[in-house]
Amino acid sequence: MSEAAPRSPRRAPVDRQRDPERTKAQLLEAAKSEFGAKGYAAARVSEIAAKAGVNKQLISYYFGGKEGLYNALTATMYDDYVAASEHDKPFAEVVRFFAQSGVRDHDLAKLFLWENLTDGAPDAIGVEGQRGFLQRQVDYVRARQAAGDFPADLDPEFLLLIFMAAASAGLALPRVVRAVTGQDPNSAEFAEAYGDQLARLVGHLATPRK
Repeated sequence: MSEAAPRSPRRAPVDRQRDPERTKAQLLEAAKSEFGAKGYAAARVSEIAAKAGVNKQLISYYFGGKEGLYNALTATMYDDYVAASEHDKPFAEVVRFFAQSGVRDHDLAKLFLWENLTDGAPDAIGVEGQRGFLQRQVDYVRARQAAGDFPADLDPEFLLLIFMAAASAGLALPRVVRAVTGQDPNSAEFAEAYGDQLARLVGHLATPRK
């Protein structure tokens, strides 16, 4: 009797052979595209997994499901915002950064708009956490006001709202941008020019140093 041919070792599924950190990064990048294009409610985990080139079960494995993936993604957005608003930076430069961020990371910027246009998305860092984050931004604006970046008779809370809205204009009002300026609101040229104009506007508000 001839000996049976030795069995070849079973290969683990492709997804299991991947570097976990790389797989999570791929899922986050794909999720940013899907959530940015459709918002939280309409986004599909199957589409995210397909874009990432992995089994959709890995979304549950690494993030606990759709909501966990969304929270992990949007938490990075808030981390970037915190890093951008350093207290030692001139306020004009912070406004310039936010005005240009929509072109630097179009999908993440659209995701931010979706969060505010719909009620279906979970709060990335919880209601209290989000409120705390925004209150820290108000404190930052107040500190820049004390440093003379703009007059004392302006309310820091409303100023934050004004400049957040202004920084989002290219993304929120693309047709208006095209009609008014003739430029592509998604272009680096528009982002640079618009960010510069907002920074100049903030600079004109600065209290003259004695």
